[in-house]
Amino acid sequence: MLVNLSIENVAVIERASIDFTQGLNVLTGETGAGKSIIIDSLNAVLGERTSRDLIRTGTSRARVTALFESVSPKALDVLNEYGFSDEDGAVILQRDLTAAGKSTCRINGTPAPAAAVRAFGRMVLNIHGQHDNQQLMSPLQHIHYLDVLGGLEQELETYYAAYRVAVDLKHRLADAEVNELERDRQLELLRYQIDELEGAQLRVGERDELTERRAVIQNAERIQTAVDGARGVLSGDEEYSGVIQQLRTAAQQLAEAARYMPELKEYADQMNDASYELEDTAEGLRSAVDEGDSYPGELDEIEARLDQLYRLSLKYGSDEAEMLAFLEDAQTRLDQIENADAHRARLEEEYIAAGTHAKELALALSEKREQIGEVFVRRVTEELAYLDMPRVRLEIAHEYGNLNATGCDRIEFKISTNPGEPPKPLTKIASGGEMSRLMLAIKNVLADKDEIDTLIFDEVDTGISGRAALKVGRKLRQVAGDRQVLCVTHLAQIAAHANTHLLIEKKVRGERTATQVRPLEREGRRQELARIMSGTDQPTELQLHSAEELLETAENA
Repeated sequence: MLVNLSIENVAVIERASIDFTQGLNVLTGETGAGKSIIIDSLNAVLGERTSRDLIRTGTSRARVTALFESVSPKALDVLNEYGFSDEDGAVILQRDLTAAGKSTCRINGTPAPAAAVRAFGRMVLNIHGQHDNQQLMSPLQHIHYLDVLGGLEQELETYYAAYRVAVDLKHRLADAEVNELERDRQLELLRYQIDELEGAQLRVGERDELTERRAVIQNAERIQTAVDGARGVLSGDEEYSGVIQQLRTAAQQLAEAARYMPELKEYADQMNDASYELEDTAEGLRSAVDEGDSYPGELDEIEARLDQLYRLSLKYGSDEAEMLAFLEDAQTRLDQIENADAHRARLEEEYIAAGTHAKELALALSEKREQIGEVFVRRVTEELAYLDMPRVRLEIAHEYGNLNATGCDRIEFKISTNPGEPPKPLTKIASGGEMSRLMLAIKNVLADKDEIDTLIFDEVDTGISGRAALKVGRKLRQVAGDRQVLCVTHLAQIAAHANTHLLIEKKVRGERTATQVRPLEREGRRQELARIMSGTDQPTELQLHSAEELLETAENA
């Protein structure tokens, strides 16, 4: 339930804190006082798209804060999915807007993506305005109403999954049906590519190995000179004894000294060990150079192989791994095309089975919708009769068509507002007042299927007056029996049924206009109802008496 709405620097509202209660909350005020601004503020705090023009002139920032309490478990689950939790059963939404066009959303003080705020907002609050009346013109919305009333969400989800399988198979089947000329062209190309790659006998890492080997061959003389020099230092020559021999001589001298100083023997042994290790190193250098010897023509063979790998890489991938992956994919595609007839036949069989299954589910949905449609028509007609439209005849035109996302039904509501006239589509016959009452009737019929705690009706009184308005007020009060309802209205007959009556007023302070919102007690309500009926700020005693009677009538009802 929406408990409080705080608005700062939004249009003509400089600062306002509005407390709402359970039941029917009515907002009234003169035209231009700011009633629509409150609805715009609610849309903003619920994460919907808004404009920087909403910010009050002369200020750089606007803020809207909404406090919700007793939030439903499903709405809390939405918060949990986005990593947020409620605090003591309360959820606070906040939206900051700047003149620079930036916007920030918060949930319980923590920055939140607008998507999270919107997802939560749609679970706790629903705004019904003239846009909903436009939606009522759409036959797709008519199917949705029947599905909601019948609780067909699970059946629709099951059907849609089957429908998507059939659509996917249809697309795959269409892709498989290439013409023969294209098929032959693809076969020729794939076979050439496979022969070329298979003939190359690719091995991952080969190019790097060949590049290293080429560097060895190209620098063989330098390598030999350097290795010979190193071995000369280690092993010596005719003129120089070398490091190895010098280490052994030093070891012999230390061994001689160790006869008199035993602790020197350890160092003599270390020198002997070092000489042996260096001897192994010198031998290893000789072997390494011998193994690096190339045979005639090896460099030419390496260059030719590297050139082949380079040319292949230009066509099939940057390295051997990518080229081998290309080869595997080409082999797979070749197999598919060569076995296209069998593949296409299998796809066609799967497509027929999937289409049949989806069709069965769609027909099952249709059967249930027909049964629900009878209940829907009866209940909406009863509601319309109560709303002063007793002669309206509502029918549901039902035709079958091709499978689509909602089944195979073409459903459209048609009404006749005058006896003797055949029912026609809503777009051709319903007035603004009739559409408003039809929408209210539908919302009331669907009320027990709607788990949203707060419903907002913006200008539900469009095009109605008198006795019809009085009945709309009673119906709104009835809808508010087990939930919270907010209603913006210009009619006293509706406002009289409020549990909480909020007056929206414009005040001029200095050279600025500001809007304030205040709750009305019994006398204030009487004055406001009289003002609405009379159209003047100074109603007569007779008008005040009429307002009192209207309040009593609403209370007694």
